[in-house]
Amino acid sequence: MKFRKWDTAAPNPAAFAALRKAGYPSLLASVLSARGVCSAADAEALLAQGESLSVSPMLMKDMDRAVARVRRAIEGGETIAVFGDYDVDGITSTVLLTDYLKSRGVHCLRHIPRRIEDGYGLSSGAIGRLREQGASLMISVDCGITGNEEVAYANSIGLDVVITDHHECKETLPAAAAVVDPHRPDCPYPFKYLAGVGVALKLVMALGGDAHADELFARYCTLAAIGTIADVMRMEGENRTIVSRGLEALPRTDFPGVHALCREVGLWGKPVSSTQIGFILAPRINAAGRMGQVNLAVDLLECRDPARAEELAKSLCTLNRERQTVEQTIFADAEKQIEELPQDQRHALVLSSSQWHQGVVGIVASRLTEKYGCPSFLVQFRDGVGKGSCRTCGGFNLFNALEECSDLLEGFGGHALAAGFTIREERLQAFRERVNACVKRSFGAEPCEATLHIDAVITAPGEATLEQVKELDRLEPYGTGNPRPVFALMGVAAESVQSVGQGRHMKFRLAKGAARFDGIFFSVTEEECGIREDMRVDAAFYLQPNTFRGTTSLQLQLIDIRPSLRASRGEQESLDLLNRLTDGDKLSPQEVLRLNASREQFADCWRALERVFRRSDAKIETETLPCLRKLAGEIGGCEGFLRAALALEVFEERGLIQVIEYGDRMTIVRPPIRGKVVLDDCPYLIRLKTDRE
Repeated sequence: MKFRKWDTAAPNPAAFAALRKAGYPSLLASVLSARGVCSAADAEALLAQGESLSVSPMLMKDMDRAVARVRRAIEGGETIAVFGDYDVDGITSTVLLTDYLKSRGVHCLRHIPRRIEDGYGLSSGAIGRLREQGASLMISVDCGITGNEEVAYANSIGLDVVITDHHECKETLPAAAAVVDPHRPDCPYPFKYLAGVGVALKLVMALGGDAHADELFARYCTLAAIGTIADVMRMEGENRTIVSRGLEALPRTDFPGVHALCREVGLWGKPVSSTQIGFILAPRINAAGRMGQVNLAVDLLECRDPARAEELAKSLCTLNRERQTVEQTIFADAEKQIEELPQDQRHALVLSSSQWHQGVVGIVASRLTEKYGCPSFLVQFRDGVGKGSCRTCGGFNLFNALEECSDLLEGFGGHALAAGFTIREERLQAFRERVNACVKRSFGAEPCEATLHIDAVITAPGEATLEQVKELDRLEPYGTGNPRPVFALMGVAAESVQSVGQGRHMKFRLAKGAARFDGIFFSVTEEECGIREDMRVDAAFYLQPNTFRGTTSLQLQLIDIRPSLRASRGEQESLDLLNRLTDGDKLSPQEVLRLNASREQFADCWRALERVFRRSDAKIETETLPCLRKLAGEIGGCEGFLRAALALEVFEERGLIQVIEYGDRMTIVRPPIRGKVVLDDCPYLIRLKTDRE
């Protein structure tokens, strides 16, 4: 199991029926109804993608001031500097804005900080150098909203600043010529979830005016889509329009670097989804900033020469492979540190090292958050000062948490989902304790668990068809707030289990009634998987078409698989029979015989428990049904499951164990035993003996 907990959305039969009546296919209707869509009108509004960005950019606070100052610079022949950021959002923002300014004849400078040497956001040193190169106006993209001191410095040396950003604001805004950020408390713009590149796009459209808005959107929508997906923005409202139009326009975008990168990764000539942007293209662009070569990615996206673009794309992919190697090393080291953390400091993972590559800790934090189901804070220290990156889950707001810890930090910035901070080494433990306290207040005293959210359980396997899966594409583009739908099959038989890809992946054949499904589980070994042939399992997956040798079939892309937590009909009958015994109900002679466990079977069950107790300090935490099935295997026989369940009841009644059940799980504790314990004195066994006689 990858996830300790599966959280299945509660079905809404009335909403499902309304959507089916309106003509929505069953799988799509099940996802929509699980996500709170109750009517055809609601579904239509959610699925709408839009052809243009109809909300005027002039609704943004200070957009009029930004447009006036930039137009004055264009008309006056001023040198304009674009100050960006080193992630995909910042890179695409920089390329988009500089391309537009150059098309207007502007002498344009660009500056993107080096992640390791310069850190995030504006810096006085870089601002001074831009002024020395002749810039009289600087426009920030995807950064600047917390740069109060730096903007004040720019003002003092005669460099005007226009800020465009989408990150959270502090109480006092920088004293810039214009501050354009939808998160400003006084900004009336109705859509608050634009990426930095979305705000830069809005500035360009405002500069072009209504007459050129559609033309500019068509030119820049692909760049904006890549940045929006990579920055994990909410996939609703204007973001759905940006991404859907951008993906549609990708094959004919005016930026040869995008074409070259698609060819290098094997996506050219194929339909490209938001998932492929997020997992294939964006990490390669991001690798440049992470590995200290951000200009490689910027040069690629700005490149006008297709041959040169091909060379840059190859270099970027090589750099990404280096990043993956570094990432694996850091991840392994972080996991060792987690094992040494006390339980009360695992609500939030605060980890550090002086050996880590600072550019990669953010992506490792994302992986740890996904695996352990809690916020992660990774810090790379150098000369006693650490630069940290953090990622969150479950609605925990990182920016608010960092604000609460601001007295321990040298600085911080970002937004609710991802942020960065600077901290001195001697304050790390105090920071760890305070952040853990913040998470405990939000989620409760128990440590967080990695949770998989499932949209719907498929109860009629025959309805899972290629045609139904095609209809799910209407939910695209996927992203935060509109994730790719996750389905589950419960209590299916694992007919075949096979290791493939030199042992790196697992292939399954799953059966449910007359239906058969092929499944692939990427990046999971046979040992990690723990599933054998003929086991009853629960499987969680994405549904997708798979084409092999010209034939397209339905495939399950597994997200997790576990021994089934749903009782089969026979298992449920056994549990019901055992409940009747313990409740004192009348049993038939055949039922008494079924419950007739031998002393050897009790002994086999106890020895199996003893082996686990020795490994786990006399405490077993497990899923209830898989535990009973494993004990049944130790006992053997056609009634092994029933007699294993009986053995646990007898052992608990005799005081040999204590069983605490909660949901699908249970904890078995072995208390100290004083004196001789006689199983035959258990009232359940006395009753069975009496009934037999």
